[in-house]
Amino acid sequence: MASFDVAIIGLGAMGSAALAALASRSRRAIGIDRYVPGHDRGSSHGATRVIRLGYFEHPSYVPLLRAAYPLWRELEARSGHPLLTITGIVEIGAPDSELVEGTLRSSRLHGLAHDILDSHTVMARFPAFRLPENSIGVFQPEGGFLRLEPAIEAMLTLARRAGAEIATDEQALAVKPRGHGVRVVTARRTIDAACAIVAAGPWLKSLLPDLPVAIRVTRQVSGWFEPRDATDAALFAPGRFPVFLLQNQHGIYYGFPADGSHGIKIAKHHHFDEAVDPDRYDRSVSPRDETAIRAVLGAHLPGADGRLLAAKTCLYTMTPDGDFLIDQIPGHPQIIVASPCSGHGFKFAPMIGEILADLATTGATAHDISRFSLARFS
Repeated sequence: MASFDVAIIGLGAMGSAALAALASRSRRAIGIDRYVPGHDRGSSHGATRVIRLGYFEHPSYVPLLRAAYPLWRELEARSGHPLLTITGIVEIGAPDSELVEGTLRSSRLHGLAHDILDSHTVMARFPAFRLPENSIGVFQPEGGFLRLEPAIEAMLTLARRAGAEIATDEQALAVKPRGHGVRVVTARRTIDAACAIVAAGPWLKSLLPDLPVAIRVTRQVSGWFEPRDATDAALFAPGRFPVFLLQNQHGIYYGFPADGSHGIKIAKHHHFDEAVDPDRYDRSVSPRDETAIRAVLGAHLPGADGRLLAAKTCLYTMTPDGDFLIDQIPGHPQIIVASPCSGHGFKFAPMIGEILADLATTGATAHDISRFSLARFS
């Protein structure tokens, strides 16, 4: 029977980051994933993710983001691969929209660099946009995007080099306390460890059915669109077009500059907010899905309203309040639940990895994660 200091179930963004952090601290750690990391069945795939500082969700996330940026640069340096690209980010909506109000609240509270632009100034600076008169944009120079699959590969490579064991195509079936430790049962074997980190994303509740929180798994769709012509393509080129978030009467949309032959990636945050079974949901992309995304192109980005080049589904693992979930299980502190994401977690990954390593090795962390505790659902 295998024995480890820490067993990590799930090697998406958070599990991979935790494995790398623990291995760097010379802990005997194993990471287990039911598929091969970077797979398209969960949340950690789809080429790119937004990174931003002025966090509209809540100002308490900003200190963790500030700490994450240098960790991303450190990961780049150690892996030798470019992972973080700064493009600036513009967040657009009505002055009283959740997106604009929240971004300004975080930016002002934490003294973040930002410019407030009226709609005409946004369109003059970024002529790909078509915006209504009453909208404004908040531009933050430190926004940009992360390369998702290379980042996970980099974290796992560093973890392996530091001595971590990685088990892929191995499904964890149960995680149970055993004395002061944990027993993990997989489809192949039994593993004992002093501590377990359950970072299984949409499969979290199947492993921790008694977790006292209602988790919803929802289906998300991203599309990659071809510019209408060469003139439009130039408007979306890196250096001319930033990462963006845009809120209108239909919801919040986000997108990225054109990426070579892959086109312009656009998605609607929460898409249809459709709850699904992670093992049985429809992974095909329908005309209805495409229409939902194209709505923002026709209204605000007509130059990107060309042929759909590719589309993918992924999953959000949602807590009831949309905040992260990072905590030790009450009564069993040797089991740590790590479901940070609720659709907005990837940018924090190396920072969350350090926090999870802290909890696994010392039982506490110096970072403020009080907002993410299980106690809030009591």
